[in-house]
Amino acid sequence: MPKAKTLGELKKSHYKSVSIKDEMRANLLRKLAADEAVFPGIIGFDDTVTPQIANAILSKHNFILLGLRGQAKSRILRSLVSLLDAEIPIIAGCEINDDPLRPLCRACHERLKETGEATPLDYLAPEQRYIEKLATPDVTIADIIGDLDPIKAARGGHTLASELTIHYGLLPRANRGIFAINELPDLSGKIQVGLFNIMQEGDVQIKGYPVRLPLDVALVFTANPEDYTARGKIITPLKDRIGSEIRTHYPATIEQGIAITTQEAWTERQDEKPLVIPQFIREVIEAIAFEARADKRVDKRSGVSQRMPITCLENTVSNAEFRSLKHHEAMIVPRPSDIYASMPSLTGKLELEYEGELRGADTVAREMIRQAIAKVFKKHFDNVPMQSVVQWFELGGTLRYSSNESSEELLQQFKKIQNLLEKSQQLGLKAKDDPSLLAAGGEFILEGLYALKRISRNEELGYHTEHRPAERTEEEPTPIAPRRRPLN
Repeated sequence: MPKAKTLGELKKSHYKSVSIKDEMRANLLRKLAADEAVFPGIIGFDDTVTPQIANAILSKHNFILLGLRGQAKSRILRSLVSLLDAEIPIIAGCEINDDPLRPLCRACHERLKETGEATPLDYLAPEQRYIEKLATPDVTIADIIGDLDPIKAARGGHTLASELTIHYGLLPRANRGIFAINELPDLSGKIQVGLFNIMQEGDVQIKGYPVRLPLDVALVFTANPEDYTARGKIITPLKDRIGSEIRTHYPATIEQGIAITTQEAWTERQDEKPLVIPQFIREVIEAIAFEARADKRVDKRSGVSQRMPITCLENTVSNAEFRSLKHHEAMIVPRPSDIYASMPSLTGKLELEYEGELRGADTVAREMIRQAIAKVFKKHFDNVPMQSVVQWFELGGTLRYSSNESSEELLQQFKKIQNLLEKSQQLGLKAKDDPSLLAAGGEFILEGLYALKRISRNEELGYHTEHRPAERTEEEPTPIAPRRRPLN
């Protein structure tokens, strides 16, 4: 059926006006009935946050998302456009998207008197009906609500008391759509007063002139819990008018975190060489974020953003890509040393407490990487004997190599350590696999033993041990004592 181009054609089509909240409610009910994902691409909230948002929308509430940084709050708000109709009609040229059947602004009322049913229409897509504003202390009431425009008054011959002289702000321009404000507590008190007044009573004063604007808007907000509760920057009447308060959270499991990081990280470099990221590397990178969120040296009020493992994975892949190009290797495979090379992507995202500041961001980040490797190593090798590998070092063996050593050269050195490469089969690797994969597995085992303090590592000696030779176990053969060689 062709779209109505005039008000008269719209009336003949039996079009019925629907409020924005009724529209969102109806589309949500349709999605739920069809068992569709409410927020595609949002991982880890299916049993917690998403049902609460659904309840708020079904209740036709304005709502606020409370959460620390990097918890997908803004993405959820932007996903709300999926609950809007494909298009809606508006009076063509209207600044506040007036409903042709129920116009609000004075200009549209006067236009309808002149043109009647011949009034031309325009249509808005869902993306055009979403307006987002980051709250900052310098935001004014004119930015949000509007202001009188002397130029309009002069050109139209109107007095400043006329509604025709108003230059509308963001909120009126979001009429019949969604208006989102990020970091709500940063808005000054007088702006918040303007918000709740127009939310509840539908009126506002612009430069002392009362304007009646019963807007049809779904208002959604985000805030940090510390700003919202501790500093008390949201005025009580506004809090009272927000229908639902919903708390977001970080991924509950390593698996959820890996899924989010895999989805968001830029790893498809479109190179000729294939990129293979071992699962244990993904697990270590995600475990770093979990360790950081539990670490007492990190400010819990600030949180550790999910962007940290995302940027860490990107940097890790880039370092592996650099090494692969340098040595003309067939594959790009990250290994634990690449994670250490990605520290610049970690330190900037850690807000440290006093103790952490004393240690330094680099030291804290290195310790977190080591803790994460230890955690993942225990998962894969908890019941796997490693005494033969440890004894090789206890008998005087040392292993020293550059972090950018080629996989072939690294593999040759790993072969000297009895049973090391055989142990990597526990990671799903096979002897016939590409040298890059085997080198990554071997290095992970050594890093895991170092993280558990079974062997030592430093820049001068590389991997070594300061322990006395341990007693041989019956389950493994006696290791061959390595030949000492002078360091070049």
